[in-house]
Amino acid sequence: MTEARPPTVHIVDDDLSFRNSVARLLKASGYQVALYESGKHFLERVPEDAPGCILLDLQMPGFDGLDLQSRLAERDNILPVVFLTGHGDIPMSVRAIKAGADDVLSKPVAKDDLLEAVERAISKYSEAHRRREWMSSRRALVNTLTPREREVFALVVRGKLNKQIAGELGTSERTIKAHRQAVMEKLKVQSVAEAVTIAERLGLLGDLR
Repeated sequence: MTEARPPTVHIVDDDLSFRNSVARLLKASGYQVALYESGKHFLERVPEDAPGCILLDLQMPGFDGLDLQSRLAERDNILPVVFLTGHGDIPMSVRAIKAGADDVLSKPVAKDDLLEAVERAISKYSEAHRRREWMSSRRALVNTLTPREREVFALVVRGKLNKQIAGELGTSERTIKAHRQAVMEKLKVQSVAEAVTIAERLGLLGDLR
């Protein structure tokens, strides 16, 4: 599994001496490190579904940290972002947090503060990765439903009884019971509440027909 791989801290900063000094600190603390001199450089090499986090300079020439954060969100990349800024730009920091940054640290950053922020970010990645794996596996299960089973699923998670579903679909209650049992088995759930949870988390309640 990908999550068994050691996490990597990706340092994206246009200051070479800062990149190297932070890299030495993190390596000495047991982390793997990857260095990038710009947001564009990182995007060209962005890891797919690999554990870690990003230490990202908020203000860089041309392609700044907020631009990179936006591009990563578009790609649905789940690597947590810890912003670093030496400019004390409060409005940009607020925008970064609102856009989903895990933390914003001011340069020069204290060793303990940096390591704590990295540890929190990597823990956040682990949680996001587990959620993504859960979503992916449940979506795959939903995709095994036949068109008729999907119709029954849609009505079951909306609280319809077998008799009501049979009426809406123009079939017998006995047939609906069989479809309902097949849906529950394919989704590997024991209760309607579990089925509803799947539909809600996958955002299907508005799409199921």
